[in-house]
Amino acid sequence: MKADVTHPVLSAPARHVARGGWYALALIALTNAMSLLDRQILAILAPAIKQDLAIGDAEMGLLFGTVFALFYALFSLPVGRLADGWLRGRLLSLSILFWSAATAMAGMTSSFAMLATSRLCVGIGEAATQPAGTSLIYDYWPRHRRGFVMAVMASAIALGLGGSLVLGGLAAQMWSDAFAPGTAPFGLKGWQFAFLVAAAPGFVLSLFLWRLREPERGAMDGIASPPDPHPFRASLSLLGAVTPGAHWVAMALRRTSGRSLALNLGALAAIAALMILLARVGMRHSPRPPLGFGAFTIDPHVLQWLVIGVGMLVVVNLLQGVKARDSQAFRVIAGSPTLIMAMAVGTLQSTINYGMMAFNPSFLIRTYHLSLADTALQFGLLSAATGIVGPLLWGPLSDRLHLRFPGGGRAGIALLSMGLSPLLSFWVYWAPAPGDFYARFVVYSLLLTGWMPPLYAILYDQVLPRMRGLTASLYLLVMTILGMGVGPYVVGLISDATGDLRTAMLSINVVALPIVVLLLLISRRVARDEAGLTIRAGIAD
Repeated sequence: MKADVTHPVLSAPARHVARGGWYALALIALTNAMSLLDRQILAILAPAIKQDLAIGDAEMGLLFGTVFALFYALFSLPVGRLADGWLRGRLLSLSILFWSAATAMAGMTSSFAMLATSRLCVGIGEAATQPAGTSLIYDYWPRHRRGFVMAVMASAIALGLGGSLVLGGLAAQMWSDAFAPGTAPFGLKGWQFAFLVAAAPGFVLSLFLWRLREPERGAMDGIASPPDPHPFRASLSLLGAVTPGAHWVAMALRRTSGRSLALNLGALAAIAALMILLARVGMRHSPRPPLGFGAFTIDPHVLQWLVIGVGMLVVVNLLQGVKARDSQAFRVIAGSPTLIMAMAVGTLQSTINYGMMAFNPSFLIRTYHLSLADTALQFGLLSAATGIVGPLLWGPLSDRLHLRFPGGGRAGIALLSMGLSPLLSFWVYWAPAPGDFYARFVVYSLLLTGWMPPLYAILYDQVLPRMRGLTASLYLLVMTILGMGVGPYVVGLISDATGDLRTAMLSINVVALPIVVLLLLISRRVARDEAGLTIRAGIAD
């Protein structure tokens, strides 16, 4: 049969790592580490930024999650589609150049508005990291080794997270100690200098990514996919189809039915009503001064839920657009309950993770009266070490259990990690001294790091190779808007309202309850849904 995009050539899946697979894995892992470093450095710099810009925890939650989240999520869609058809190494190279420049821009900011602009540009640049990186590395590594691959990715994320604390904290402290107030070159504060230092490695890494070999798409899975003749056209079309406002033009051009238009408008009305309600709740329980953007001001809670509402509308637009333009992809994604539940689990877990990570340094400084440098060095190195070791243990173990208990083995590892770690968090965050906190955190972190490798392996094995970029983008959109975008904000909101950061951080663990229920359901049907992939795609013999 002649191959085309929707009907690829089927053959036996590969059993060995492709040529250059280890080198590619190293580069993609470093890209993930750099992404987290530039994204998370805000956490360790938060106390200094709050003091200089005169803002609160809720505003920091906006910077850490919401402002970044919308643009990261929105642009992950067109770049995810581009990753499904263009040269993924070059896409990653251009992306890291952009977000490194945006990180450097943060080193020259002097207002909340400028810092927010820098963060949204970082979000745009980092949008390609997971869709392009995951799609690329899966075409180097065979299916039965992908738990290990995702473990390496998770370890790289931990390296970037820990590195952001160490590099950001030490750079800021060293610069502040070296210059008396008002005497630093160009008037740079310590936190501004830290952003400039964090930006530098990305420019070097982009050169190596530009020269990375592009593997044959789908060959490792025995589903070889031919080149996409118009990847940029498809990417721009998708951006227009999901961007609020422009999406109505796209719907008109494709002659959308009245029923679909009514569904879209109904979703918009429901989202708007919900966002207004949530903004009023925030304004009532944690009133904050308005944020200034030049001559324009807006309440922080209104900005928060406006962004989340726009993101939710983008999700609706995406699903309607995919159904209209790529019915095969829509059937594959919508027809897999496992895939949908895995996305929900990852989103809920990200609410916990980002809500906790955004305020961990602030918690240590406030609770145990540690210095910025001590927090950066001690907690940064500890979180990096446990975050690297944990996935490298859990990933291969999930691969072995998957071979013995297809699907359910990986789900079991994720259930153990996500089900027990919230309980351990209370033991950790009520530690009486910093030494006790660190000792308990080792156990907690090693257990927590077990969720990502098996869950991601489950998720991406539910779709065809040509759909992995789109699937990653859809997952990132939902996870970023409702996980990263909500978690830090809610923790900051509760902290400002109660004056108790510990209570605010621990309260976010309530979402572990639906996580456990969903993982039990996944373990029962993951193998069945994976086996039905070619049937959903309409390419079964």
